[in-house]
Amino acid sequence: MKVVIFAGGYGSRLSEETALRPKPMVEVGGHPIIWHIMKIYAAYGFRDFVILGGYKVEFIKNYFLNYCAINSDFTVDLRSGKLLWQQARNEDWTVTVLDTGLETMTAGRHSRARSVIGSERFLLTYGDGVSDVDLAALIAQHEASGDWVTLTAVTQPGRYGALALAIGLALGAVPAGAMAAPQTVGNPDAVEDSDLSPTQLDAILVVAQRAERVSNGATNLDIAIKDTPQSISVVSQEQMQRFGADSLNEALRLATGIQVEEWETNRTNFTARGFDIANTQIDGVGLPNGWGIVTGAQDTFGYEKLEVIRGANGLLTGVGNAAGTINYVRKRPTNTAQGQAGLSWGSWGTVRGEVDYSTPFTADGTWAGRIVAAHEQGDSYLRDKEDERDFIYGVVDGQIGDNGTLTLGYSWQDARTDGNMWGALAFMYSDGTQAEWDRGASTTQDWTYWDTTTQTAFVEYAHQLGADWLLKLTYNRRDIRNDDRLFYATDYAGTGLEPGTNLGLYGYPWGGNDELEADLGTATLNGHFDLFGRDQELMLGVSWSRSEQTNNEYAGALCGEVVCGYLPMPAFPWDGDVVPEPVWGEDSVYSTLNERLKRAYGATRLSLTDRFKAVLGFNYAEYHRDGVNYGVAFNQTENETSPYAGLTFDFTDRVLGYVSYSDIYQPQSQSDAEGRYLDPTQGKNYEIGAKAEWLDRRLLTTLAVFRAEQNGLATAAGYNDNNQLYYTGVDVESKGVELEATGRINDHVDLLFGYTALRLTGQDGDDTYSWVPRRTANLMLSARMPDYEALSFGIGGRWQSDISNVETSGFTVRQDSYAVFNGFVAWDFVPDATLRLNVNNIGDETYINTLRYSGYYGAPRNYMLSLNWRF
Repeated sequence: MKVVIFAGGYGSRLSEETALRPKPMVEVGGHPIIWHIMKIYAAYGFRDFVILGGYKVEFIKNYFLNYCAINSDFTVDLRSGKLLWQQARNEDWTVTVLDTGLETMTAGRHSRARSVIGSERFLLTYGDGVSDVDLAALIAQHEASGDWVTLTAVTQPGRYGALALAIGLALGAVPAGAMAAPQTVGNPDAVEDSDLSPTQLDAILVVAQRAERVSNGATNLDIAIKDTPQSISVVSQEQMQRFGADSLNEALRLATGIQVEEWETNRTNFTARGFDIANTQIDGVGLPNGWGIVTGAQDTFGYEKLEVIRGANGLLTGVGNAAGTINYVRKRPTNTAQGQAGLSWGSWGTVRGEVDYSTPFTADGTWAGRIVAAHEQGDSYLRDKEDERDFIYGVVDGQIGDNGTLTLGYSWQDARTDGNMWGALAFMYSDGTQAEWDRGASTTQDWTYWDTTTQTAFVEYAHQLGADWLLKLTYNRRDIRNDDRLFYATDYAGTGLEPGTNLGLYGYPWGGNDELEADLGTATLNGHFDLFGRDQELMLGVSWSRSEQTNNEYAGALCGEVVCGYLPMPAFPWDGDVVPEPVWGEDSVYSTLNERLKRAYGATRLSLTDRFKAVLGFNYAEYHRDGVNYGVAFNQTENETSPYAGLTFDFTDRVLGYVSYSDIYQPQSQSDAEGRYLDPTQGKNYEIGAKAEWLDRRLLTTLAVFRAEQNGLATAAGYNDNNQLYYTGVDVESKGVELEATGRINDHVDLLFGYTALRLTGQDGDDTYSWVPRRTANLMLSARMPDYEALSFGIGGRWQSDISNVETSGFTVRQDSYAVFNGFVAWDFVPDATLRLNVNNIGDETYINTLRYSGYYGAPRNYMLSLNWRF
């Protein structure tokens, strides 16, 4: 009976030794760990070994190739090459050493050894665990049971839970008749204190990855972020909680290269590399957003992390532009009962409560559920503005049969804002000088509001097809409803404000409501196959989505006895009661939009050599939309096939270089002056970069140089007869460089630093999109006191270069470069409770949020005190 030994991992927890050699080759008592394991098996008569190497496998190969010479005395005649053994010490073992790849996961290593193992029964163990289990008794019990696998485990106290995870991963790939031998890690006393009797287990299906460093949002392949030929940033839930980022806008400010453009109090665009991020994913499933606008405050407490994939990513979203994609990774049930609850009190009367609880439903843990809820309310530094939102998310998952898992989830959020702004502030006087307002200045009236309700439901079924293939089916349903009463203030005459009097603005009341219903279904097949004698990865997928949107307005609303139009306003700033609420009347449809998207896509990661790999993909999209926009009917159908290609080369086991290319194809929801939708924007995206791991792989750095060409990109051009902003298609090129460092500097200090420099040029080669900062930097640095780990603190910040834009007056409004820093200090006053103080805008910097369409001032210095319990 063969003994299969896993020996390919990095062994990062023993980095002092494994920086030089693989962990199984670390010596104990003058011999490698793996030698002790093999001696134990040989004592029971098992002498046929298959070693599955990977990291520094050459050490294992050289050891066994020269085993006799290393362990024996000999005389060698260097002139003739004759060798005389003085005392030969050899073993009656057969040893097969296989190189199963540097980054191959556990099941993949086993899969590549199938031709050597054959169909007979075998023993399976790890090359870093020595134990004294009675192997004869283990095999006897296994044969008597007639079961699929017998696992012997040692309950290992400690931080990592290494035993349960490692064994579980192996079982996903063990064929019938296999036996997994015992493992002990670290504490030798654990062998004496634990029950080492064989234990029968049912078939186990375990899925696990290094959560912080693995992303399938870029290709839907399980590729480590370091090995993905694209720039990816991750904002974890832990980072969000540390820095008090409980809304999407606040969380994405922590990410490298992302601009959060809050050009209204309830509407935001996220941009990267100079372009709008119009694509989103949830758990890797693409959800196109043609406008790229996020409405209302989105709570982030239901997400485990946010992934930002910069650059074109149409492979999974179905359409792609040069900005990137945001992948929202939902929280899922945990294996044990656990939870947390928190209360927060902050500036402007802000109060927040939140709870997160997960528990198994069955004794064996095959079914579990999780509930997440949050409530927040408070006033604002902006005049008359009040916010309130409720969020709830529930998810249940469990095992179906031996190979299937089913997940069901639902979320609901209701965000209500009173005193919101539609548009924002005017800054320019008619003499070309720029006004400076109080930071709380607002154009709103006290009857305005914007309420947004979002509901999402999803079903996911995953089925393991043998050891190498996984089939996943998903369905997502989303329903978004908006109800709003708005007041717009503008320099209607286009002359600027009157110096000295602040007159010249006109106000326009408006009311409406809208509803969006969307459905998305996907089917993907992921797996491994052998090619060129190597393990390769493949993903194939199809998807279908449809959305229906209806927009209503309260046309003919009365302001007094006349139909509301542009009303001359008093000097700015004004109070919230200068314009009474209109009589709204009945709503009517002014716009409908029906969209359909069908896709077929695929990607493969080919291991061409040990160091050279290729990621190739394609996406075929068939897009259709029809509807009416202010009386203009439209009916459009487009289809496009977009390729993706990336190459990576491992200069060392910790340094990788890459190049990538992707087509750009993005249908656009903006219309021209006649109300017709613009054609899709198309182009090309190029990226070249290097990634490196430092400090025992705890710190990842990325350097990327990018270039993107987008043709026919929607750009605001003016207002039509319906007072709606219209757009025209222009050609824009973006090129620049990004740098990011993320991870741990040491056991007590976490770091995230990013820097972006770019250039944006229009079709004439001139500088364009002046509201986009050309230089940005971001920082998150947090630490625990080495001598008192209950105390932690951190500093975070963002800096951007100057920006400008031209107002309707024809004058240019400017915002100089500025930096905003936030910080926190936290105290774990008992093991399961934390008191944290967050301070935002520590320097009390005054700045305008954005100058994209319009802008208003960012928040002054503010505070939040939080109390969190873990149970």
